[in-house]
Amino acid sequence: MSLINPALTSAPHTVVDCFLSDGVLAQHLPGFAPREPQRLMAQAVDAAIQQHSQLLVEAGTGTGKTYAYLVPALLSGKRVIISTGSKALQEQLFNRDLPALLGPLGFHQPIALLKGRANYLCPERLDQLLATTTTQEAEVLADLPRVRMFAISSQNGDVADIPGLAEQAPILPHITSTNDNCLGRDCPRYEDCYLVKARRKAMEAQVVVINHHLFFADLVVKDTGFAELLPEGEVYIFDEAHQLPDIASGYFGQSISSRQMLDLCRDVVLAQRTEAADMLQLKRAAEALELACREFRLVFGLEPARGDLRGWRGQAVYERALMRLQDTLKLMYEVLKLALGRSERLDHAFERIAEYQNTLQRVVNTEEAGAAYWFDTSRLHITLNLTPLTIAGRFQEEVLRASSSWIFTSATLTVDHSFEHFVQRMGITQAQQLILDSPFDYARQSVLWVPRQLPDTADPRRGERLALQLLPVMNTIPGGIFFLCTSYQSLRQVAEVFSRELGRRILVQGDDNKQRLLQEFVDNRRAVLVATASFWEGVDVRGEALSCVVIDKLPFTAPDDPLLKARIDDCRLQGGEPFSQLQLPDAVISLKQGVGRLIRDINDRGVLILCDPRLVNRPYGATFIHSLPAMPRTRDAGKVHAFWTQSNNSAAALPQLDETAQ
Repeated sequence: MSLINPALTSAPHTVVDCFLSDGVLAQHLPGFAPREPQRLMAQAVDAAIQQHSQLLVEAGTGTGKTYAYLVPALLSGKRVIISTGSKALQEQLFNRDLPALLGPLGFHQPIALLKGRANYLCPERLDQLLATTTTQEAEVLADLPRVRMFAISSQNGDVADIPGLAEQAPILPHITSTNDNCLGRDCPRYEDCYLVKARRKAMEAQVVVINHHLFFADLVVKDTGFAELLPEGEVYIFDEAHQLPDIASGYFGQSISSRQMLDLCRDVVLAQRTEAADMLQLKRAAEALELACREFRLVFGLEPARGDLRGWRGQAVYERALMRLQDTLKLMYEVLKLALGRSERLDHAFERIAEYQNTLQRVVNTEEAGAAYWFDTSRLHITLNLTPLTIAGRFQEEVLRASSSWIFTSATLTVDHSFEHFVQRMGITQAQQLILDSPFDYARQSVLWVPRQLPDTADPRRGERLALQLLPVMNTIPGGIFFLCTSYQSLRQVAEVFSRELGRRILVQGDDNKQRLLQEFVDNRRAVLVATASFWEGVDVRGEALSCVVIDKLPFTAPDDPLLKARIDDCRLQGGEPFSQLQLPDAVISLKQGVGRLIRDINDRGVLILCDPRLVNRPYGATFIHSLPAMPRTRDAGKVHAFWTQSNNSAAALPQLDETAQ
């Protein structure tokens, strides 16, 4: 790969003109100001599009990377697929950024927004739910009225728009479809299907905004040779591209969950009641499978957990429960085989049960090399997974398959100014590279505080003790605070302390839809939002509403994570050093994302609090520091207060971090 010299990159004159002080963007977009990093990125993107080549761009916060790739993409006249890492960014692109450019650029071709099927209300599933209200849980019935009202008026069927519906509401699996339970063209509500309508628009559009999950789901479907979810693109742009390796691994593997099997049981019982009343054996088989699923889940303990499936092989309790599950799946298969031809729903259930049997057999046969076999349990369900340890070869095939352009961008693609970690995981060996620093003045706008005498990172009550320790400083912060946690245990402990001790509005991830939580946070201007992974990235809050970001500890993946353990073992077999090649780079990229929430505008000012002593008492702490923006650093809490009181804050006023201090 070669490193781009932006000054030598040629681009059509029209793209360059757009970013000039008297260009089309300055004329039509209020507040637009030319930024050299943005122009350089736009030139590089345009060159990659014209040359059908690959490009990696790390663009620091404030570069304006969205317009830097949208302008050349829209002016190219080619079919463009834009993939993002989050639904929030998808919606921002489609509802705000693209509409702002269409008029000024004279773009009149159709554009479309397409999400995964779990985001769309399924009219048929809702009808089924309404027909079985007497057998539903109270939590499901409590949300049913708001869903019915939404179904009457919604144009796009996006369940995120249902007022007052929690992010993980129990009703959601009942009103959305999956690949397994969707009847496709055989569905009686096919023409009313919001997903079908959205896909039709996408197939006709010149610009389609999707997310990474949908992109890889489409690859998997295409590999079967039967269908496709997306149109073929001439230009593929991946924003938040740092997420791609982990998402891709999940889609190139296989998984089977108790939720899938229980959904099948419910569908079979409903079909038996309405379409095959004489076949009571269908109901009995469903009841047997449901019981076997629940017993299998209990084998892995009551608390949610993740673990290595290989470690369970040979254990009597596991083997008995697995055999019972396989036997009841076989029973369901044989009974559904007898019901073939009775209805489309039962025929479809037969296809599902055959697939489940094959997948379960593949996932529990833990002999394949180069893959991780692992389980993931929630309070009620278990998922068994087979995940490849590398997807580089498969993804490289896709990138090289056609004469398309591939652009990968993020604020966090490098570790210590190198793309090597991302390149190795994705197999992108022929891309040009461009690193653009943030235009923000971090020396003036921010300060990094690493508190002294922090609780041990392994302390089970660390979240509680940390929250109590930070209370005095929290009260001095004039605006809103993000408290970003690396675990749900810490989240619960911090939220409990702050709710009791801190005189501010405390918002907690999961209590409501993410976008509504963010809106309340912005409107309040002094709230504290306690959150985990989903708020570490893709969140843009400007001004005093976000004055401080607290990160409870360095975001290393838990050492007992089964995927990480498998990658570590594989790395060692190849003679590598797992910590420096895997664990450290992943943690650095995650930390950079969390830190990126703080300064979002040239007028922002804020404090970053990193609550991990390893930054100063471990040699690898320097790698984290060198990968972050050049913030003034201190260990003195008084300097944090001074940052807010000094009207002419300067980097010289704050001491640099003593990396040998304890």
